[in-house]
Amino acid sequence: MSSFGTSLRLTVFGESHGEGIGAVLDGVPAGYKIDMDKVLLQMARRAPGKDKTATPRVEKDFPNVKSGILNGVTTGAPIACVIENTNTKSTDYSNLLKTPRPAHSDYTAYVKYGGNNDIRGGGHFSGRLTAPIVFAGAVARQILESKGVRIAAHIASIGSVSDESFDPVSIDSELINRLNGEAFALIDRSVEDAMRAEVEKARLELDSVGGTVECAVTGLPAGVGGPLFDGLEGQLARAVFGIPAVKGVEFGAGFRCASMRASENNDPFYYENGRVVTKTNNAGGILGGISNGMPVIFRAAFKPTPSIAREQDTVDLEAKTNTKLSIKGRHDPCIVARAVSVVEAVTAVALLDIMGAK
Repeated sequence: MSSFGTSLRLTVFGESHGEGIGAVLDGVPAGYKIDMDKVLLQMARRAPGKDKTATPRVEKDFPNVKSGILNGVTTGAPIACVIENTNTKSTDYSNLLKTPRPAHSDYTAYVKYGGNNDIRGGGHFSGRLTAPIVFAGAVARQILESKGVRIAAHIASIGSVSDESFDPVSIDSELINRLNGEAFALIDRSVEDAMRAEVEKARLELDSVGGTVECAVTGLPAGVGGPLFDGLEGQLARAVFGIPAVKGVEFGAGFRCASMRASENNDPFYYENGRVVTKTNNAGGILGGISNGMPVIFRAAFKPTPSIAREQDTVDLEAKTNTKLSIKGRHDPCIVARAVSVVEAVTAVALLDIMGAK
């Protein structure tokens, strides 16, 4: 099902070229003031049609709140929002039901749903469905901020070009404020031109390029999470893998720790102002599936957009023959910049669920 969470449950509905898409966020407690201007800022960071690195499809992405918020305050009822689809070109997808795009869900959805899936724009598998996720995350993050928990992410890399990483032990609140408001979020702004050049090169070659997003959570107290299958890493990773195109998630030193010795990987403890902290943060703020009070830091890897104009090999599912495919339509040459706000959003929903929405 297209739902996530236990104490706080997010359900996403709709299809890319249907009448609309939306979300229901159930379990939000009453009495929290929600600043809609801050919600709209997050929606704008994800929205398409504003940048050459993204699809030219222009959508307002205005969340029409149907329930759960009255006079700017949560009522305790499920928060439901609908976002209209106003700019679709469904004819661009008419051939994809029988000639699936390589690396896309076209083929697996065809098999699972017997060819009844809505192929237009990717249907329910489209990155368009991340718009209502960002709405839900924008609500959740405001509640988290009232508890002192803050979330920020940035473009860690696009192709071969990389940004600076977060300081693993101390993340400045001013940096969080800045990143939270940027559509092309970078720690080191000097790498932006090189990243944009990487995307443009792929676009001109009728191709696309992937990258990574790094996310950090500050203010999360020690003790959040659980052992084994209730581990904080696993629950966050499950939420992040719900984002289309995510193919990998790593926490802290991640795969690098496999080549380390314990004397290099272990994060030494010490007291600072009566609080237990660590000198390094290879653990990414999590030990035994439970937060240790240090910043939670992870990275998500995004594959290149599979919808490219360059000719590719595929099959004709009706004729049962091999064929060629050159994709038409409006597609992102790189989704990484728009994915930053989505990573923040699923992190906010997952954390509020794990901490217990109250």
